[in-house]
Amino acid sequence: MPTARADRPAATEDAPVALTPAVDELPVREVLDRIPALVALVHGPDHRLAYVNDAYVAAFGDRPPGEPARAALPELAGIGLLPLLDQVLRSSRPRTVKSRKVPGGRSYTFTCTPVPVEAPVVPEDGGKGDGSGKGNGSGGSGGGGGVLIFAADVTDHAEAAERLRASERRQRETAVTLQRSLLPQELEEPDDLRVAATYHPGGTETAVGGDWYDVITLGGGRTALVIGDVMGRGVRAAAVMGQLRTAVRAYARLDLPPHEVLQLLDGLAMEIDANQIATCVYAVHDPNEGRLVYASAGHLPILVRDESGTVLRADEPTGPPLGTGGWMHASGSVPLGPGSTAVLYTDGLVERRDADLDEGITSLAGALAGATGSPQVVCDRLVRSAGVTADHDDDVAVLVLQHPARTGPDGDLFRNAALELLGGVEAAPRARAFASGVLTSWRFPPDLHDLGVLAASELVANSLQHGTPPMRLRLRRTDRRLIVEVTDGDDHLPRRRRAEPADESGRGIAIIAAIASNWGSRRAPGGGKAVWCEFALARTT
Repeated sequence: MPTARADRPAATEDAPVALTPAVDELPVREVLDRIPALVALVHGPDHRLAYVNDAYVAAFGDRPPGEPARAALPELAGIGLLPLLDQVLRSSRPRTVKSRKVPGGRSYTFTCTPVPVEAPVVPEDGGKGDGSGKGNGSGGSGGGGGVLIFAADVTDHAEAAERLRASERRQRETAVTLQRSLLPQELEEPDDLRVAATYHPGGTETAVGGDWYDVITLGGGRTALVIGDVMGRGVRAAAVMGQLRTAVRAYARLDLPPHEVLQLLDGLAMEIDANQIATCVYAVHDPNEGRLVYASAGHLPILVRDESGTVLRADEPTGPPLGTGGWMHASGSVPLGPGSTAVLYTDGLVERRDADLDEGITSLAGALAGATGSPQVVCDRLVRSAGVTADHDDDVAVLVLQHPARTGPDGDLFRNAALELLGGVEAAPRARAFASGVLTSWRFPPDLHDLGVLAASELVANSLQHGTPPMRLRLRRTDRRLIVEVTDGDDHLPRRRRAEPADESGRGIAIIAAIASNWGSRRAPGGGKAVWCEFALARTT
C-alpha cells in the first residue's frame, strides 16, 4: 500500500485523508492507462504490437479474435503511418503528423517518439493478454527499438479550422466580388490615347484590398487617368475605394487641375473614415500640350517611356496620402508625346518583403523599357515580369496608356490648327474665315462645316466681349469628333442662361449648347480659361 506524502494534509479523526498515490509513485503503464490521449507501443522493424492503453481501445475497439499478435495495428497502416515509424526507428528522432484522417472519418494528430526499451514479449493470445485488449508488456526477448505513439483527438479543432477557412474563403469571395463590381467594367476610350488595365486580387482574404483605377474622358480631347490604393484589407477597404472612385468621377467633371481634385478627395476621405487613408495619383492628358499633368497623394511615381525607349520617373511633387488633412497638394507634369507609353500602378506590383521598394520600381522601369506592343500586351508583360501569381500576397492594379504616333492615312484623321486673335472686333471675321478655310481643307461635309464655323464665331464673340487678351482659336479633329476651343486671359467661366427677348447678349452659350454634341469650360493652370465645344463625326469602318 503506498503511503501518503509528507506534503499532503494529515488525517484527522473527523476527516480521514484518502491516500492517493502521486503520479511519480505510479508504474509507467498505470500512468499511460490513465491519460486521455490514445497511446500505443510498437517495436522492431515490423512494428510488432507491445501495448495500447484504455483510450486507444475505447477509440478503436478490441482486436478481432484470431488476428496475429505480432502484426502491426491495422489502423496505423490504414492511415499510412508505418513509413513514418520506419523513419523514426532509423533516425531516432520524433516525427509529427497533424490532422491525419483515419478510417471511419475521425481526425487525429499523431506524435511519434522513439523509446529505447527492450523488446517486450507479446502474448500468444493475439496481444490481448488478460483480456483487457492490451499486451502485458512484461519481460523481453530480442532487441530492436520501440516507438511510443501518442494520438490526440483533434476532430473538433479540425472541423473548427475548416469552418474558419470556409468563412475566410467566403469573405474573400465577397471582397473580390465587391472590388471587381466597383472597378470600371469597361474603360472609356479616349480619342488620342490607347489604354488597358488589369486587377489581380491577392491570394488570401487578407490580401484583397482597395486598389482601383479609372479612365475619364473630360471633353475637348482631354482625358483624366486615376489609380489609387486604400490602405487596409477586405470588404471595408473595397467599400471605401468605391466611394472614392465615385467622388473622383464627380470631381473630374468640374475639370479642375489635378492638385485641386486631390484637395477635394482629401477632405472627403476624412469624412468617410478618419482612420482610413489612401494613396492616389490623378493625371490629365491634353493632346494639345503633349504632357501628362498630375498630382500625387503619397502614391508611387508614374513611369513614362518616350519614343526613344528612355524611361522617365515622375516622382515629384508628391504629398501625403488622402485622409491626413492639412496639406496643400501641387501639380507636376511629364512629357507624353506621340509614341510614348505611361504606366500607373499600385504597390502590390513592386513591393516585396525581401527587397527595397525602390529596387522594385527600378525593376519595373527596366521591364517597361523592353515592353512593346499594345497597352494590354504591355500590361500583361509587366505583371509577369513582377512575378505576380494567383497566391500573391497583395492585390495589384496596373493602368497602361499609350499616345500613338500616327502617320499616313491614320495621321490625316488627327489634325490641329490655331489662330492668335489679335486686335478688337475685327478678330471675329478673321476667325470665321480661318475656321471656314481649315474645315474646308479637312473636307468636312457642308452641314458640319457650317456648324463648325458658327461655333467658332460664337465662342470668339463671347471671348471678345467678356474675356481679356491673349486670345486664341484652336480647331482640332480626331477620328471621332471636331473640337472648337477658344482661350483667353480672363478666369471667369461662362454659364448657360436664358436670355430675355429684350436682351442684346447672353445667347452665345445657349446656341453652342444647342448645336454641339458637348461643351464645357475650364480654368487654365497659368490663369485664364478655355471654352470648348465638340461635334461627333460619323464613325467609319
